[in-house]
Amino acid sequence: MTATQTDIAQPEPVEEAERMPVLLGPWAMMWRKFRRHRVAYFSLWFVGFIYVMALFGEFITTTDINETNRRAPFAPPMGISLLVEGTDGGREFLLHAKGLKLELDKVERRRTFVADPDKIIPVGFFVKGYEYDLLGLIPMNRHFFGPVNPRDRVYLLGADRLGRDIFSRIVMGTRISMSIGLVGVAVSLVIGVALGGMSGYYGGWIDNVIQRLIEFIRSIPTIPLWMGLAAAIPLGWPPLRTYFVVTVIVSMIGWTSLAREVRGKFLSLRREDFITAARLDGLSDWEVIRKHMVPSFSSHIIASLTLAVPLMILAETSLSFLGIGLQPPIVSWGTLLKEAQNVRTIIQAPWLLIAPGSMIVMAVLALNFLGDGLRDAADPTSH
Repeated sequence: MTATQTDIAQPEPVEEAERMPVLLGPWAMMWRKFRRHRVAYFSLWFVGFIYVMALFGEFITTTDINETNRRAPFAPPMGISLLVEGTDGGREFLLHAKGLKLELDKVERRRTFVADPDKIIPVGFFVKGYEYDLLGLIPMNRHFFGPVNPRDRVYLLGADRLGRDIFSRIVMGTRISMSIGLVGVAVSLVIGVALGGMSGYYGGWIDNVIQRLIEFIRSIPTIPLWMGLAAAIPLGWPPLRTYFVVTVIVSMIGWTSLAREVRGKFLSLRREDFITAARLDGLSDWEVIRKHMVPSFSSHIIASLTLAVPLMILAETSLSFLGIGLQPPIVSWGTLLKEAQNVRTIIQAPWLLIAPGSMIVMAVLALNFLGDGLRDAADPTSH
């Protein structure tokens, strides 16, 4: 065999890094699978945007949520225009909104608002407005969007019966409605994992007692239970305490489903070999649960909690809409919907129902899509 034939027969050297397979951890694998779910990935960004809006609510609002205007009750939404007629008869670029004026509707015998082409309200970004504390710490008077003249008013989504800006109230209501879902889920997580873990790990009479308690709670009709618990809230309590109690009320219903899921996981895991090895190694029951059992299905818990957040939001909205939850002056999506309880208001000002209702629908759908994506990504059998 010649030297040339020997060189051809020998394989080329391969880099050590090329021969080593790329190993991904469980969280990295979950993130890779989640990104393939386009709707869930978009929902993640949308939910993040909602929480950013809730965090910087004062900066995004155009007016103070408690500021009334006697001249603008049930004012309709004001559109934003880009061009205005110039002095030379041409068109000039100017971000503005057209003012409103009252006219008498001779057919329906009531006053209505119509656009006033002669009243131009210039609007812009990072304009001056009412003073507030950003994140409760930094005094500011700048707002992301609004009228250039602080005395003017622009109602992007209309006004309520007292002339208060619906857009600003929806933005600030996001803070209450979205945070009550997180707080309620956090309380449900603690109760559900604790009781569900005890039920599945120990079994016996402990399992029977906890399961009968869950069945008793789930057998009670939801609305009467909410009404009975909410009736115990004193009317003179401050808004912050009322918010906390409503969160606890909502959480008392939401933990039962998670507890049963955790119980089922614990029943299947407690007979696994690695759990037996952990016990033989001398670990206590608490250490076995905390170090081995809970982390083994933590991704499933995250997906379940994400799906529970919209249920918490709908529960708070229902309570407030029925008048047994949060009450004014607290601003939430549920209290805003309460403004549109009568037919006359809906006919005269349908934006009182459409604006907060649309936010609830979009937020709940986004959270459900996000939960579905996380559940599929956490399932090792899915592709």
